[in-house]
Amino acid sequence: MSSHDVRRRRAARAARPAGASRPPPGGRRPGQSPGSPPQGFRQPPPGGRRPEPEPEREPDLITHHAHNGTEDGYEPYDDDRFDEFADDVEPQPELDEKGRKVLTPAQRKKRRWKIIRRVAYACVGVFFVVPAIAFVITYFLVDVPTAEGVAALQSQPITYYYADGKTVMGKEVPKSGNRQLLKPGEIPDVVKHAVYSAEDATFETNSGFDVTGILRAVFNQATGGQGGGSTISQQFIKKATENDAPTLTRKWTELAKSFKMNNQQSKEEIITGYLNIVYFGRGANGIQAAAKSYFNKDAKDLSASEAALLAGLIQGPSKSENQDYAQRRWTYVMDQMVANKWLRADERATAQFPTPIPKNANKEQQSGKMSYQLQQRIKEELGAKGYDETKLFSTGAKIYTTIDPAAQDAADQAVQEGMKGQTDENLLAALVAVDPKTGGVLAYNYGPETVKDKDGKDQIGQDRANQARNPGSSIKPFDLTGFLKMGGGLGDIFDGSDKRTFPGVAKPVRNAGENESCGTQCTVAKAMEISANTVFYDMVLNHVKPSGVATAAKQAGVRTTDEGGTATLFAGDNNISLGGGKTAVAPRDMAAAYASFASGGTYHEQHFVSKLTNAQDEVEFDENNIKSNPAFDNDAAKSQQIAGNVTEALKPVISHSGLKCPSGHECAGKTGTQQYAPKDSDPASYGNLNAQTWMVGYTPSVSAAVWVGGDGNVPLHDAKNKPIFGSTIAGPTWANFLNLYLKGKPAEKFDKVDPLGKNVNEVTTTPPKPSDTPTPQEPPSTTSSQPPPETSTETETSSSRTRTSRPGPGGTTPSLPGGGDGLGRPPGSEG
Repeated sequence: MSSHDVRRRRAARAARPAGASRPPPGGRRPGQSPGSPPQGFRQPPPGGRRPEPEPEREPDLITHHAHNGTEDGYEPYDDDRFDEFADDVEPQPELDEKGRKVLTPAQRKKRRWKIIRRVAYACVGVFFVVPAIAFVITYFLVDVPTAEGVAALQSQPITYYYADGKTVMGKEVPKSGNRQLLKPGEIPDVVKHAVYSAEDATFETNSGFDVTGILRAVFNQATGGQGGGSTISQQFIKKATENDAPTLTRKWTELAKSFKMNNQQSKEEIITGYLNIVYFGRGANGIQAAAKSYFNKDAKDLSASEAALLAGLIQGPSKSENQDYAQRRWTYVMDQMVANKWLRADERATAQFPTPIPKNANKEQQSGKMSYQLQQRIKEELGAKGYDETKLFSTGAKIYTTIDPAAQDAADQAVQEGMKGQTDENLLAALVAVDPKTGGVLAYNYGPETVKDKDGKDQIGQDRANQARNPGSSIKPFDLTGFLKMGGGLGDIFDGSDKRTFPGVAKPVRNAGENESCGTQCTVAKAMEISANTVFYDMVLNHVKPSGVATAAKQAGVRTTDEGGTATLFAGDNNISLGGGKTAVAPRDMAAAYASFASGGTYHEQHFVSKLTNAQDEVEFDENNIKSNPAFDNDAAKSQQIAGNVTEALKPVISHSGLKCPSGHECAGKTGTQQYAPKDSDPASYGNLNAQTWMVGYTPSVSAAVWVGGDGNVPLHDAKNKPIFGSTIAGPTWANFLNLYLKGKPAEKFDKVDPLGKNVNEVTTTPPKPSDTPTPQEPPSTTSSQPPPETSTETETSSSRTRTSRPGPGGTTPSLPGGGDGLGRPPGSEG
């Protein structure tokens, strides 16, 4: 019998009620007579066969009433007869006064080790199993920075190139400092070994984190020492994500990312990425910029001593100019290089502390040609295409401009010589040249780079090449374009006499004198040559309409304010026909628009950038993305014919203005003048004065616009204190630029086209009636809102100019809003 059975029976006996009798020997039940067979035994039947015993009934559970003496008079089973086995039963434990079991020394020892084992299991779970599971989960959740991704987040200098694609025009360094990214394999071993020695000697062998380093860092922090436990991989993660929060979460994810990065990327990629973004002081981000800033050389040319100095500064870049700190760090790195067998002891013994160049001595400044305003125009253009300054810096953009260094030099020289000796402090100039074949800006001179303010301090000069001014008679080619589009021709006849009156116009329109009047039988070609105001005023008022002029100018390339430009082509009155009133155009747009004539009627989008790439020379866009289409008609041949007829009309203007084309080159162009408009009507207060002058013209290979004028409505004088005209300063400056730029280039001529409308040689003897000229697109204006005509006249030759003023009604000489002449005529008497 097992000890378990003994205990069970003892428990049953103890539960028996007091006074209950034990079962009789043999197990008879109460009421059973002696000698009767036991319950369940069946007497054998007659014949001697003993009946088979009835199957023994399975005992009830101890919880049944039959076993606990509460049913049918049964008593609980008595186990006293088994007392003889008591010696084999485990003794009951001894209890103390509080009823607790008293343990033996062996039991106490056993219990103690049991507790220790359980605590150990818990520690293993808390400190190893759970973190391991969490680390695996974190590993799969986090993303690690790639070299490309990090490069995209780092601000790098923007480099500007001339049109040759090789010569650097200038650089623009971001506010965060200079940074130049290198590719894997471009960093020499001596530099990498110096950085390992300074930051992470086990970099080549660790898995992204160093357990020994972490423990050392914990010890240093606990004891007040210095030194962290971050590997280069961890530092790379921290700098790439720009997360330096002193939190356990950041450190945890940093470890996971570092480990994952080492599984996904090579050590060469990681160290290159790290050295491209780490800061070395002096505004230098990355090892290449640091090598330039400290030693004026590329990273690949650094010596072990120079590399050690730069590596030592990683921990304290703000102390770069602290000689003691720099030398202490250099000594440490050099010694560590020897200890790690990256530098021989004899080389260390002879090494000298390197002397950096003075701070900012190698600061890469913008080229003198990379002027501020030109830079702004380039960035505006790129911004409109979706490449704002942030994106340009983040990609380390390389901007290949259309600026031709030869053209830029010629423009600067021409403006300087044209303005030489001018004493009028209000006199300013701008020159823009455009390539007719591409629309690219070849030269951009916008006036003084700096000007003095009222306190005598230098301020950045305004971009006058991008400021809209009244174009005067230089608008007339667009009058003619609109006329040709309607079916008109250079042989059409207009009344070019002076002092013509028009319905709805209060006063007569004037020419500039008898040299600029061609009588009643004036061809369009002759009117353009002498700039007869009355012809073009009539042409626009009664045929082309102001809206037709505005349309032609836009088709040619003038960008209005609603198109991202600065021009206003006001079609609300007829002042646009003479380039006055509210109509204003910037020099850059005039050069671009005339380029559409020079190109033979093909519009090319005006632009400064021919190609944009990132630091890895991957092309974002190039000139294939520049918009180009027939300018004046959907039919390219018709557009070419229109442009060719305009060119034919403009070619004689050059000699009429006293100018010459470059040797071997055909050219065409138009002058323009806007008269000074005084606040009062006293003729003596302004006389023969002008506020804006122009010369815009072209050859087949270059279109250039020169503006000479003042800011606002200011009367201007030349060096001899005489009024300026389009051919006074602007014209010679334009001609000088073409001579300088085209010198030595092959001769060129314009393509010949068939005349449109009436041939210029077919001159009629009477001026055309409305039915004889192209049908107007809209009814002539008869409102009194038209500007009053100028009543003064002017006679002029290419070598001399005289003017007489005739008082208008009431003895005054009113000014015609808008207009003036490229040859110096007043408004309403353009020439």
